[in-house]
Amino acid sequence: MDKLKSVLSGEEAARKDDKTVLETVNEASTLGWGTRMKGFVACFVVGGACALLGVCLLFLPRIGITLFIVFYTFGNLCTICSTMFLMGPMKQLKRMCDKTRALATALMLTCLVLTLCAVFWWKNFGLALLFVILQVLSFAWYSLSYIPFMRDAILKMFAVCVR
Repeated sequence: MDKLKSVLSGEEAARKDDKTVLETVNEASTLGWGTRMKGFVACFVVGGACALLGVCLLFLPRIGITLFIVFYTFGNLCTICSTMFLMGPMKQLKRMCDKTRALATALMLTCLVLTLCAVFWWKNFGLALLFVILQVLSFAWYSLSYIPFMRDAILKMFAVCVR
């Protein structure tokens, strides 16, 4: 009834103009569970296929390493975005910025950007390969943050192995 009153009084039109970008994105992400699963699977498969295609293209002469880095990085981005279908974009972004994941998220996104910069801007393929390795490690560390106490277990295991 309140919604009907606000529409009839003209307050609804004013309210629509005052929406923030975050509210608009949140309203657009009201997908059903089946649609969310389909989007997740599709995006995850595209990400995995791009990463696999990048590995296959690595062995092409001259342009192979560039194609590998582009496809591998795009595949990682698709894989990250695929989880947005499961939780919704706002919840995913909030979880990525949690205090337990903020450093891992920043490191992972920085590695993605630096990998592309090393290939296209600096044209330093050795540095690009280093950033790909860091990308893999940071993506694994970020993924482990979703499993309770897993990162602590990995650190303890590593400390035992180093002694």
